[in-house]
Amino acid sequence: MKEAVYVGTSPSPEPDLEELLRGVALGDHDAFAALYDAVAGPVLGVVRAVVRDAAQSEEVAQDALVEVWRTAPRFRPERGSAVNWVLTLAHQRAVDRVRWAQASAAREQRAARLDRSPDYDHVTEQVEARLEREQVRRCLRTLTDVQRQSVTLAYYGGLTHREIAENLALPLGTVKTRLRDGLIRLRDCLGAER
Repeated sequence: MKEAVYVGTSPSPEPDLEELLRGVALGDHDAFAALYDAVAGPVLGVVRAVVRDAAQSEEVAQDALVEVWRTAPRFRPERGSAVNWVLTLAHQRAVDRVRWAQASAAREQRAARLDRSPDYDHVTEQVEARLEREQVRRCLRTLTDVQRQSVTLAYYGGLTHREIAENLALPLGTVKTRLRDGLIRLRDCLGAER
């Protein structure tokens, strides 16, 4: 440990944080206690500047110091000072907490909006379905008899082209043509009425 030299008084020596971190990396509880005492104040200050809430700041600072205990073997002195490494961990924890809080608030707002959305409107759905059915009936009346019969047998009766041809006693090609022409006219009719 480095000792501070003071004239006239004998304050406690300033700890060597890098040395303490090496001890923490080896699982030394005393080194962690000394490191904790040395950095707890600055860690809380960094966290409080980001989180703003005093109670949450204390919790995040504790989490950050636990993270220091767990990840001390990852400290590399060639990348920066020990205090900067510790304060960077604290800052990252604080930012994570703020992001988590914002995401949580956003989820709650979305849930609240969903709770306020009106129930499915069955009456509106029934009215729209009835109007669409009526529109299809009107358009079906504009088709020739063979077109209407072909479309009705295919889409309402579920018959194949061959079955429609047999049912109407028409050649298969004629049924396919009438069905295609009928669908084109229906599409045009339904599109024009919308």
